[in-house]
Amino acid sequence: MFDFRKKKHAMAEPACTCSGACKAPAPSKDSQPGTDSRILVLGSGCKSCHTLYENTLAAVQAMNLDISLSYITDLETVLSYGVMRTPALVINGQLVSAGKILRPGEIRILLEKAGF
Repeated sequence: MFDFRKKKHAMAEPACTCSGACKAPAPSKDSQPGTDSRILVLGSGCKSCHTLYENTLAAVQAMNLDISLSYITDLETVLSYGVMRTPALVINGQLVSAGKILRPGEIRILLEKAGF
């Protein structure tokens, strides 16, 4: 008989298909936990998720922002934001988009609405 209980597995590496080429830049050393602004791209490691990450990076660079940008592929973390469709974009802890590949201009508008 099959055991339907959830089994937790520790993930040493992101479940990404790019062999680690999508490593997100490290947060700045000057930032304190809880005081820095953060942007998260949530996904499974698929092409759409990578595209959203690249578009978000382009929007952040075009606005000359010094904020932390992370690419999260851990399923438990993705689900903790209530995401049912990826890719998803989280700005300062708030889910602002899910299931869409946003263009850099659209991301810029969302960042401006968030106060950047």
